[in-house]
Amino acid sequence: MRVFVQRTAAVQEFEVPRHPSQTVLDVVTYIQRKLDPTLAYRFACRVGMCGSCAMTVNGVARWTCRTHVDRVLRNDRLEISPLKNLPVIRDLVTDMREFFDKWARAKGQFRGARSRQDDLEKISPQTKSRRAADAGIECIGCGVCYSACNVVAANPAYLGPAALNRAWTLVKDEREIENPERLRAVAGDAGCHACHTHMDCTERCPKHLSPTAAIAGLKRATAKAALKGEL
Repeated sequence: MRVFVQRTAAVQEFEVPRHPSQTVLDVVTYIQRKLDPTLAYRFACRVGMCGSCAMTVNGVARWTCRTHVDRVLRNDRLEISPLKNLPVIRDLVTDMREFFDKWARAKGQFRGARSRQDDLEKISPQTKSRRAADAGIECIGCGVCYSACNVVAANPAYLGPAALNRAWTLVKDEREIENPERLRAVAGDAGCHACHTHMDCTERCPKHLSPTAAIAGLKRATAKAALKGEL
């Protein structure tokens, strides 16, 4: 099959043999190990746990370790490029600092009232707030939703679906004590209200989460806070 890889300088074509159950990550690894050792790419676990192998495959952001060639090959042709909406360091490797900086700006760090000397706070898994937090807590920060987001593409200042999803899980965490500051952080022009509800993030999430639902929750929460004069 013909594989076109976006390199730092230009697109490069490779001829790669087909194999049963072959993944896109297998293809990239073959190129780097057999055809061009200078190709730069990122991966770690190879089993869909870390998300570090995310790339753009035939125009769509995906985990390459779980993307089988048979499902995405078009006319015996495969196009592989780095994630969109992120600076490229080299070839298929993107700089994730911007992504995680926005996570921090959305107050994505948990802060509880108890110390390590206190007993653990017991939260029932059946409460409404706990179920809402559970719906988005499995995000591993792979950047696929961020790459797929049209709002990020149009407005680079936008915090993005992953950071806002994380903020929502903390807003719904009954142990969290910084939610007033968090709501103020996500309520600006680059926050939750910038989302146009295109659903691209939810459609592309490899973990089948719905950042769109989390962002909608933040919109409601910030609106209520504004009415109370808390923003």
